[in-house]
Amino acid sequence: MSDLELRFSGIRRLYGVDGLARLVRAHVCVVGIGGVGSWAAEALARTGIGRITLVDLDDVCVSNVNRQLHALDGEIGRPKVEVMVKRIRAINPAIEIHSVLEFFTAENAARLFANGFDSVIDAIDHVGNKCLLITECRARNIPIITCGGAGGRRDPTAIRVADLAHATHDRLLRQTRDRLRAEYGFQRKPGKKIGVDCIFSPEPPVFSWKNGTICATREAGSAMKLDCESGYGTAAFVTGAFGFAAASRVAMLLTAPRE
Repeated sequence: MSDLELRFSGIRRLYGVDGLARLVRAHVCVVGIGGVGSWAAEALARTGIGRITLVDLDDVCVSNVNRQLHALDGEIGRPKVEVMVKRIRAINPAIEIHSVLEFFTAENAARLFANGFDSVIDAIDHVGNKCLLITECRARNIPIITCGGAGGRRDPTAIRVADLAHATHDRLLRQTRDRLRAEYGFQRKPGKKIGVDCIFSPEPPVFSWKNGTICATREAGSAMKLDCESGYGTAAFVTGAFGFAAASRVAMLLTAPRE
């Protein structure tokens, strides 16, 4: 038995010989290597994915410790993609892994997709770039799993996988869906699938008030920003579960019976 076969024998017993072979041949891209994307990337590596591309420009920050896999002493200030490349190579030395030290934008989309992907995980928190990534995947017939907001949630068991048309209680996904319909020609009919899988939680988020209390309603006059100082509270057991759910969906799509 080769090192690869031994290393991923548990995956073979879960997905079969053919399933593992498909995973090893696959090239998956994770865009956004933060609270959700970092866990998704590691899960993909531990599932035997043979080629992974990681896309992000951010550096590891000490305030990421509560929710991001790569936030460790000794790694603070380093690019997130570089830390994850080192970690993933320690999981599977045979993996082909690429790091793209950039944010995903319209300017680099064509160059990025020239690498050829079998599936993409969208862990971006910017609506405009989420829509662009989803649209680029649709144009190339590449399955994409788009992740909603994990902030303010405490219950990982509430997480669901559904078509983007059916996501609820998620402002990021709602804004993404609305823009895809209004500007990119995606399905508008109520109840009709858009054709994009998403990860979301219908759990209502909680809000941190200036006096230190946690409430079910937003504080009057507050502005929720996607930053480490004033944004939603987050926990690794929820952001990680989002990432694991996305990786699971990728594995399911890659190993599904062929017609």
